Amino acid sequence: MKKVLIISHAMEIGGAEKALLGLLNSFDYNNYRVDLFLCRHEGELFDQIPKQVNVLPATKAKFLAIPMINLLKQNEFKILYGRLKAKIRARKTVKRLGLKTDNQVDYIYSHKYTYKYFEFINPEIEYDLAISFLTPHYICLNKCNARKRIAWIHTDYSTIDLDIETELDMWDNYDYIASISKNCTDAFLLKFPTLKNKIIRIDNIILENMIVKQANLFDVSNEMNFRGIKLLSVGRLTYAKNFDNVPDVCKKILESGLDIKWYIIGYGQREQEIINKIQEYNMQERIIMLGKKENPYPYIKACDIYIQPSRYEGKAVTVREAQILCKPVVITNFPTARSQLVDGLDGIIVPLDNEKCAEGIIDFINNSFLQNKIVDYLKKHNYSNSEEIEKIYNLIDEIYMEEYTNE
Repeated sequence: MKKVLIISHAMEIGGAEKALLGLLNSFDYNNYRVDLFLCRHEGELFDQIPKQVNVLPATKAKFLAIPMINLLKQNEFKILYGRLKAKIRARKTVKRLGLKTDNQVDYIYSHKYTYKYFEFINPEIEYDLAISFLTPHYICLNKCNARKRIAWIHTDYSTIDLDIETELDMWDNYDYIASISKNCTDAFLLKFPTLKNKIIRIDNIILENMIVKQANLFDVSNEMNFRGIKLLSVGRLTYAKNFDNVPDVCKKILESGLDIKWYIIGYGQREQEIINKIQEYNMQERIIMLGKKENPYPYIKACDIYIQPSRYEGKAVTVREAQILCKPVVITNFPTARSQLVDGLDGIIVPLDNEKCAEGIIDFINNSFLQNKIVDYLKKHNYSNSEEIEKIYNLIDEIYMEEYTNE
């Protein structure tokens, strides 16, 4: 039986985590042993991990996510030292390179300077393939035995400030790098052109039958009880998702005379900022924060139009899920937008600028012909892509073939 190790941080609600579930649900467990290492056994999606997956015990990697004062209380002095060292060096690097405040350096350095203090994963096993699905990527490189290693790109690297030299050294030690879209690949290679030969395209695996089944589990009419046009957005409340600009866009749509409510499902560090913006624009009755939802699909099913207002994306899983549920989709023109959908065919793309974004949404709401055309296309189109798992199988087969020919 072929052995695969998958490494990730936790199973909180998010697009990448749902893509991980899609991957886990696609394996042929008659022929593949799949071990899953999570830094933290946390998150609303943890219970959805398939029973065939062998979830490995947590290690000291769980201390990456806790406040440093708690490390002191738990006598984890080595990890505390590593994180303090990372913070100091990250601050110096950001200053030296003149990077923006919103950068990835501190995050990556915290992994780089602490991984050595984590336990080794299953030292008695050599895996055929070790997959670093989400950060920290240093664990997969240094804390397991594997014939080959692959790490995933889930974001648009053109939008991120980073220490290229440090990250290049990390990425270059992988045998393969999996990218979820052409645009993600292009953006990544602008920062790391020497890694071109390591890139493999593997799309996020989304299983249509699972989404449709979960969309029908319960009714949300009490929470979305509105006779006008129901807009919905789903995502973490972060800078990337751009929810802080929704109140301004929503107000402009209302000023056109359209009767709308805009529902937002999500959680995150910018929640209070978004609430403040809602109050600033007096949109409390029109923008409804629904909070964190383990199953967002009944809400997507109940909306009239799904909107992804992001500043940047790798490839938004929720957009594909809304398309599976045959909802007219609007996305903003973030750098990778055209790898997400075909404008006018299975959704539309509107400008990121608030004024023009509102105008685009208004035009779309008023264009029932285009909406119906898109919905008709979605009904005929199958967005399930479980066959992407074959690319993983092929990599493992190539590993065996390579070893056979070298004998």
